[in-house]
Order: sequence, then C-alpha cells, then structure tokens
Amino acid sequence: MYSEDFERSRDRERGSEDVYSKPVRAGKRTYFFDVKSTKGNNDYYLTITESKRRTERDGSFVYDKHKIFLYKEDFEKFSEGLQEAVQYIMHNLLHDQPIRQYPSREEQDGGEETEF
Repeated sequence: MYSEDFERSRDRERGSEDVYSKPVRAGKRTYFFDVKSTKGNNDYYLTITESKRRTERDGSFVYDKHKIFLYKEDFEKFSEGLQEAVQYIMHNLLHDQPIRQYPSREEQDGGEETEF
C-alpha cells in the first residue's frame, strides 16, 4: 500500500473530506495546501504537506512527507507568525536581496512533468 492510499483511508476513517487542494511546486519539494471538512461537514481545517522525492539505492523513488494540521482558531496567529518569520529572513538575513526563483518542474526534469 502506498503512503497516499494509507493517508486517504485514514482520512476516510476520520470522516474528513477534501474540499480544496493547492499544490505549490518549489524546487525539489512540493507543498500541498489541502482544505478538509470535519466529520459533520460543519467545520474546516487545513493540512500543509511537504513532499520531497528521494531516490532509493535501487533507483526507485520514494516520497518523504511531513504534514501539519492547522485549525481555524489558529489561522490568524499562524499567518502572522509565518509572515513575521519570512520578513525577518528577508530584511535581517538576506538584507532585502531578491529571492532566488526555483526552476519549474519541467526545467528540472528536462521537459517532463512529474506527477505526485
């Protein structure tokens, strides 16, 4: 069983339902912002998943995933903290230098789109 299948079955057990998903490809990582509904479909929460493709010794690919759950009562504080941390990096550590833009997935893979 693939980890994605396990996660889907775990979500079904919880009674959660996908409402919206936004993948963000950034270099070798992909971030997924998934809005899910609770069991009774009367509340919503966000999962943020970082997925990074890794090559095994036998040449096969696996995906390392890290996930956080963000609940509506924490949206504002989380957003403020994230914005503050990014601003600190930009102004105090990078001294307002432009951020390096990562090549698109097509450029990295020689024109082939990689499915996650």
